[in-house]
Amino acid sequence: MTRSAPSPPGARLAALLRELKTRTGLSLAQLADSTTFSKSSWQRYLNGGSLPPRSAVVELCRLAGEPADHPLALLDIARTDRTSHGTEPPAAEPPVPPGVPTGQGAGGRAEISTASPATAPAGTTASDTAPTAPDPADPVPDQPAPPPHRRTTLLTALAALLALALGGLVLLHLPAQQPEQAQPAPTPTASTTGPLCRHRSCQGEDPLTTRCGADPLTLAEHETATGAWIQIRYNPVCAASWARMWGAAIGDRVEFRAGGAPGQVHGARVTNRAEADTYVHTLMSVVDLRTSLQACFIPAAGGPKECFGAVAGVATAGTAR
Repeated sequence: MTRSAPSPPGARLAALLRELKTRTGLSLAQLADSTTFSKSSWQRYLNGGSLPPRSAVVELCRLAGEPADHPLALLDIARTDRTSHGTEPPAAEPPVPPGVPTGQGAGGRAEISTASPATAPAGTTASDTAPTAPDPADPVPDQPAPPPHRRTTLLTALAALLALALGGLVLLHLPAQQPEQAQPAPTPTASTTGPLCRHRSCQGEDPLTTRCGADPLTLAEHETATGAWIQIRYNPVCAASWARMWGAAIGDRVEFRAGGAPGQVHGARVTNRAEADTYVHTLMSVVDLRTSLQACFIPAAGGPKECFGAVAGVATAGTAR
């Protein structure tokens, strides 16, 4: 069965991964040696034959010296597109039968071989190769009597008692030890890879530049009547939430509100083809747990406004209303 062509989001992701590989200057074999994925796996990811795991994208971006936010967003879009269109993931490679040497496997490089059992020489029978039983008529040699060891046991016991007595005398004459002073706990240092803002300092900031968008939770998502997708995102470390949209047309807009009607509204509009092919996102709003959140889609071509909601810290399925 021939493999189906990658979806448009999957094709864009594969093109971006090939560009990142070119920046590393590594061959496929060197890329496999530098990561936890095999050469055949990278070949499928770079050709668009299958979608890579998030860890593979992160490792490739690390080698290329590029941030992983944009490639990971394209991966999310490609996965959503595959799910919405019912595309099945590629079948796994058939397992290698035991005893057959293999090349590189999923772990990368080890080869496996199984030795075949030894065969009996031609012309021999089972009786020729089976061990012969001893003849009951043969005399059994006398077992030598064990040497006397009572004296050795007595000497060993006396030596143990003497050592115990000497150890007690040494302990009695040892000087009293001073209690050790408790060492102060090391002062935690700020993470160099974590978010760059917390709580109130995140208000109105961009989730990508502050690293709050590196590994957020998706509280709710909604597919619009035009085929665009909108997600409400939340990072508990930053205590902030925002909305992002992809698959939209130029001029489409998404609005995000936290805290009900009086809450501040952040919006984002698709302004060019690059944003239409990838995604746009709003700025962040600082939220507390159980804060009500709302995202709305306003199509550029006109039509009803589509809104759905979520609650901060609670992942639910988005429902349009």
